[in-house]
Amino acid sequence: MIVGTAVRRAMLAGVLVVAAAAPSFGQSKGGGTPKNWTPPRTADGQPDIQGMWNNIDSFFTPYERPAELRGKENLPEAEVKAILEKLARGREEAQDAGTGAGPTHWYEYKAGHLEVATSLITAPSDGRVPAMTPSAKEQVSAIRARGDESYSTMETGERCLSRGLLGNMLPTNYNNGKLILQTPGYVVILSEMIHDARIIPVDGRPHIGSSIGQWMGDARGRWEGNTLIVETTNFNVKAPVRRINLQTDHLKTIERFTVVDPNTLRYEVTIEDPTVYTSPWTIAFPYRRDNEYTIFEYACHEGNYAVPNTLSGARAQERAGENGR
Repeated sequence: MIVGTAVRRAMLAGVLVVAAAAPSFGQSKGGGTPKNWTPPRTADGQPDIQGMWNNIDSFFTPYERPAELRGKENLPEAEVKAILEKLARGREEAQDAGTGAGPTHWYEYKAGHLEVATSLITAPSDGRVPAMTPSAKEQVSAIRARGDESYSTMETGERCLSRGLLGNMLPTNYNNGKLILQTPGYVVILSEMIHDARIIPVDGRPHIGSSIGQWMGDARGRWEGNTLIVETTNFNVKAPVRRINLQTDHLKTIERFTVVDPNTLRYEVTIEDPTVYTSPWTIAFPYRRDNEYTIFEYACHEGNYAVPNTLSGARAQERAGENGR
């Protein structure tokens, strides 16, 4: 669903619902769920999670806990709500005035209940990404210094290769649709953004060889009750990827998709990489079933004009600098 700027602002003023510490995932939008409810099963016994899902309700949840809410876990809900409403409006106004993500009628902010919490990051308890290791900081500084030196140093999303696992699964401005399909031994997650399809075996097979890297990594899943647990390794380390500045040989993610009710999947992902972060960290938010959502073609390709235009602009800036202008 796409709504205009005026509607979105009215929506923000009236319907923000705040959970002071973490998102509330216990009830579907369609009403209460019977206590004895169990998810339907596929022919091979998997909990059936097939269909269209999206995460846009969590769009205005801050990625990291903002300074205004640090160390204030006991604030009255009304005060937390006021702070988050102000931050959300500021974020929206900045996007409307910016470049690169528009036009604004593409945006998918949905009217109705918004899952708003103090941060998407639920661990560590301060809601912040852990500190990076000294060596990782040096690598990130080197990447940023190279900037738009060549196509190989540009972020992979700009090159239409991949937004990486987190960039693929977290809420963004548009193209948040996820089509989940299940066949015996597999779960498939097709993302509308950059048309990534994650084919996840759930039959107990081992990971591929450690010398093989992939943009979205090598995923292996298993079911524990109503939770699909997906462990992903073997990430491609060739270029900086959105959300995670460094994908190294040591990166591992552990995702949990928990069936809460007919219309809600609780999504949780833990990021582990001791060569980059000083401790693991976790993100959590809900996916909602959206039978009205339709996936359209994402016509992004690695020959897009953004790459040569960005590089030619960078060269022009360098020439201007050399000429003292």
